[in-house]
Amino acid sequence: MKKSLRDKFVELLLTNKYITKEQLDLAIKEQKKRKCSISEILILQGLISQKDLMVLLSQELNIPPINLSKYKIAPDVLKIVPERTARQYNVLPVSAIGKTLTLAMADPLNIFAIDDVGMLTKYRIDPVIATEQDIKEAIAGYYGGHSEMAELVKEAEDGGGEEDIEVVEEEEIDVTQLTEESKKAPIVKMVDLILVEALKKRASDIHIEPCEKELRIRYRIDGALQEALVMPKRNQNAILARLKIMSNLDITESRLPQDGRFKIRLEGKEIDFRVSVLPIAYGSKVVLRALDKANLGVGLEKLGFLKDNLELFNQAIKKPYGMILLTGPTGSGKSTTLYSILNSLNTAAKNIITIEDPVEYQVEGITQIQANPDIGLTFANGLRGLLRQSPDIIMVGEIRDFETADIAIKASLTGELVLSTLHTNDAVGSITRLVDMGVEPFLIASSLILVAAQRLCRKICPDCKKKVDIPKSVFDRMGIGSSELENAGAKDFFAGKGCQRCDDTGYCGRMGTLEVLNIDDTIRDMVIRRVPSDQIKAYAMKQGMKTLRQNALRKFLDGNTTLEEVLRITTGG
Repeated sequence: MKKSLRDKFVELLLTNKYITKEQLDLAIKEQKKRKCSISEILILQGLISQKDLMVLLSQELNIPPINLSKYKIAPDVLKIVPERTARQYNVLPVSAIGKTLTLAMADPLNIFAIDDVGMLTKYRIDPVIATEQDIKEAIAGYYGGHSEMAELVKEAEDGGGEEDIEVVEEEEIDVTQLTEESKKAPIVKMVDLILVEALKKRASDIHIEPCEKELRIRYRIDGALQEALVMPKRNQNAILARLKIMSNLDITESRLPQDGRFKIRLEGKEIDFRVSVLPIAYGSKVVLRALDKANLGVGLEKLGFLKDNLELFNQAIKKPYGMILLTGPTGSGKSTTLYSILNSLNTAAKNIITIEDPVEYQVEGITQIQANPDIGLTFANGLRGLLRQSPDIIMVGEIRDFETADIAIKASLTGELVLSTLHTNDAVGSITRLVDMGVEPFLIASSLILVAAQRLCRKICPDCKKKVDIPKSVFDRMGIGSSELENAGAKDFFAGKGCQRCDDTGYCGRMGTLEVLNIDDTIRDMVIRRVPSDQIKAYAMKQGMKTLRQNALRKFLDGNTTLEEVLRITTGG
């Protein structure tokens, strides 16, 4: 009697000693309960890895393996297999020649999938093997939410025809009708899909931008904006109303900026969205900032800081009083670093109070105040109030003026540990900035413990990381000698080629880069004597301080980022 493919597969596993007979029997029982393939059960139970399974099936069944990250699949090939079918069977069309369709499959033994795809597409199916994870990532990358969004748009149009788009004047919009429109299933699903796709792609911000004849959706991924979707203009007002309703904003207000927030739960995680609505020429632009609390629990050790800088930070936050300042432009990761510090200090024995504008992350166990200058609750007034609450640790969102700086510094001298941020280019520049605000140098010298300038640099994508050659002349122009390269042990240099995982950018994820100025007695004396900042910086570097450029170069020499990224995020030596 001829053996089935399933029997051959089981025999292969036993012969190659991947599993025992007892393990197989248990897996078959579990398979009947879950109603899925035997290979899925074995992978789930950790008896065989996806890669080992792919190699085994490829060798024994004479089906070639494929690395999907090295392929660029044409859009017309993708259209042959609908997204719903691709997700249902976890398959991906790779190429079509004549009436033969090459189909990437994690389980080429699934003859039902082969038959169904063949009947649906009217092609003869030629299977190749890829890992289940690779196929899932490829489906997400190629199909994304575009086809589902197209269906929702079509449903929302409800046979609207091909008439020209007419931009309705904001004051003429029927609010009651707009509210009802925003609650319709297609609009709700559209907004949900925009949010979910953004989170899947690791986006930190979502930009919803009305244009003259369309609505553009862009995601900020690893600090760079990427276009995600373009939607019909007719859906604009309903989508905006839906987001306003979710954020508890006034949907009748279209002339003034508005700020709000809402929370969603996805795959067991709660994610906050901070919402900003700004009136522009063609409607209202909405920017949503995704705030994932999971990022706060990772601790300073996981933010990518170098060991020396981390030690200085840990020493500073253990001190009972004084001021720690973080500097850098918007989007440089200052808030995440500050909240990670607060998280590590957050115990029942400490009274931690923050004043922010806006409150970015809501953290249990910490008292958080939302500044509101419109009603007189400025940073300075809020600080005065919270000092009467007997705090141990204070976090001020940003020092913007003399009054706030003066109160914060005096609080740090009377027994509180104060954390805050400033907008300066480097660490030493913070001292000059405080003096320019009008703070007395002796107060600055007495209160400051540590100042850190921070940037975020993109990490090379691990899936498409490859060696690159960099001419010696490039290092010479940057003042990096051969001895420095040898001391760093840098023999090979790397960059990302671009793949599905990183959306062909070559980067995946970001890490913090710090320039840490530790305030010692000599620097305190220099501050009191109003010594120029370049002299303070020169002294600090003699004591071992590494500049932002030097810290970023260290990450490049360690193979974590690229030289282009080092030059992008640093402006000086």
